[in-house]
Amino acid sequence: MRRIEMRTVFIALWVLVVALKLSIAVRLPLFVDEAFYWLEGQRLAWAYSDLPGLTAWLIRLGTELFGDGLLAVRLPFVAISALVPWLLVRLTAREFDADAAWTTGCLALLLPLLGSLGVMALPDAVLALATVLCLDAGTRLLRGVTYGASLLLALGLALGALSHYRFIAVIAVGIVALASLPSGRLALRDPRVWIAIAFGAAAWGPLLAWNLANAEAGLRFQMVDRHPWAFHLDGWQFLVIQAGLVTPLVFAVLALAAWRMRRMPDDAARFLALCGALIVVGFFALGFVADTERVSFHWPLPGYLALLPLAGFVLVGWPRWLQALTWASLVAGFLLVNGYYVAVSSPQVRERATALKWYPSNFAGWDQLADAVREMRADMPDDTVLVADNFKIGAELGFALGDPDIRVLDHPINRHHGRAPQLQLWGLQLDDRADLAGRPALVVVGATDVKFSALLERYQQLCATLGSLPVTRVVNVDRGGQRFLLLRLDRDAAPDADCVTPVLAHVDAPAPNARVAGQVEVRGWAIKDVTGVESVVVTLDGAPVATARYGLPNAFVGGFLQGRSRDPGQPDIAFTATLDLRDRPPGLYWLGLEVVGRDGSVERWAEQPLRVAAPE
Repeated sequence: MRRIEMRTVFIALWVLVVALKLSIAVRLPLFVDEAFYWLEGQRLAWAYSDLPGLTAWLIRLGTELFGDGLLAVRLPFVAISALVPWLLVRLTAREFDADAAWTTGCLALLLPLLGSLGVMALPDAVLALATVLCLDAGTRLLRGVTYGASLLLALGLALGALSHYRFIAVIAVGIVALASLPSGRLALRDPRVWIAIAFGAAAWGPLLAWNLANAEAGLRFQMVDRHPWAFHLDGWQFLVIQAGLVTPLVFAVLALAAWRMRRMPDDAARFLALCGALIVVGFFALGFVADTERVSFHWPLPGYLALLPLAGFVLVGWPRWLQALTWASLVAGFLLVNGYYVAVSSPQVRERATALKWYPSNFAGWDQLADAVREMRADMPDDTVLVADNFKIGAELGFALGDPDIRVLDHPINRHHGRAPQLQLWGLQLDDRADLAGRPALVVVGATDVKFSALLERYQQLCATLGSLPVTRVVNVDRGGQRFLLLRLDRDAAPDADCVTPVLAHVDAPAPNARVAGQVEVRGWAIKDVTGVESVVVTLDGAPVATARYGLPNAFVGGFLQGRSRDPGQPDIAFTATLDLRDRPPGLYWLGLEVVGRDGSVERWAEQPLRVAAPE
């Protein structure tokens, strides 16, 4: 009876989870990495600067079969993620117990890292599939080498090699685990296993060939450039982050499973325990010397895939109340992670998060920016060149506009994410104004794609590349959480030695999300290279409410910018204004600036939340 119940629960849960993933995939804005993989899919190749080719191929397959929408890009990955729990169920049922198999399947469906897998078109879905196939093959080989098990191993190794560099960890751990068991060492003596391994090794050929032809750019980025390779204490956060993502009780279940099964007489259990423990512990140790700037919380997923078939044996021994608490916390974790994707799909939620650290900038504003670009291009000559500030903007606009040939400027972000070599190979990088060949251009600059402290330097770099930066339009997405400048460069515009940069401004007081009432003083500063600032207008919910007194001294900012800014007004670049909020009803408002340059330009600065309280 229990077997039938768990099977029914698993099937019902699987249908609900897949339906939820599809509903999220169809409305979640395209993540910047997905957009770049789409761009790679428009130029099919065996390998690219950041990844092997399979992710791009799957995206291209989805768009060829189902059109150019979000769901078409993600559908192959949703399908792959939907297959993984079934493979884990089959593995667990064959090696251990049918009842435990359905428990494993339910755990796999609800595990937050797996429960959200496939929602985005990222290589992790194929990496998970390849890992499960190799684990399945490994457990089969321990009972005796067959052609079927060898073929399964070859398939898993090939898919992994075509998915991501990180699959190297799965290969290394799998060989160590097999070599640690007598039956595994016996399997490694069989030529059929080595033929499968050779087939998997051959699948790395295109990636190695790409690196050999391009000065090892991909390998250097993945293995050297992105990692400090120096000890730091941030590695301890691994345990906290992983316990939170897996949920604490399930994390304890998986840890106990690895510990208890490591010396079991059952070779399959020992193999899975070794694989899972070595992968998770290995990434934990790596965390003390590896990259902490980019997202890496999903790296240990292959280890959890190995431990899930063993989890049911630990969970069944716990008291009923603890089992119920484990399942409840797992459901809560699943809903929390997928709820995040639902939240960032909402413009209203994103807008409220602009002043928060977790503002999802990589999901925000691409359709709004594309609409603005379409409007501006409609009023420009047909031979206008569209130029993006960095790979994020180029790829996202490319997808939104159906144009994979958007030129991209050199940018630190391109190098930081390993995309610069690929852009150069495609001939998309624009190095200077001469590359425009006398054609007009519309340049889209991401004003929030660099730190505020580096923004002036970025503008000055653009001056050196383009010669002039006439701001034609500002697109403030989510009240400026994402901020884009659209620069119209006419074909007959000559390079200007005195290059005028866009405005740089800051509100010193009140602070974001400050609670205020009555009369409030607004203080800050604003600069504009070469021409300087004529006036500053303070806005509330986009409407002008006060003209600031501009030109006050600010020795601190003036000293900080000395030698960097060419604003003629330094150090008298500060402003102050008084807002009378006594007639404003309590609630949330958005405080902004409208900065007028002495050249006649008008730029709207990013807004920040201001909470007006009831007068006492």
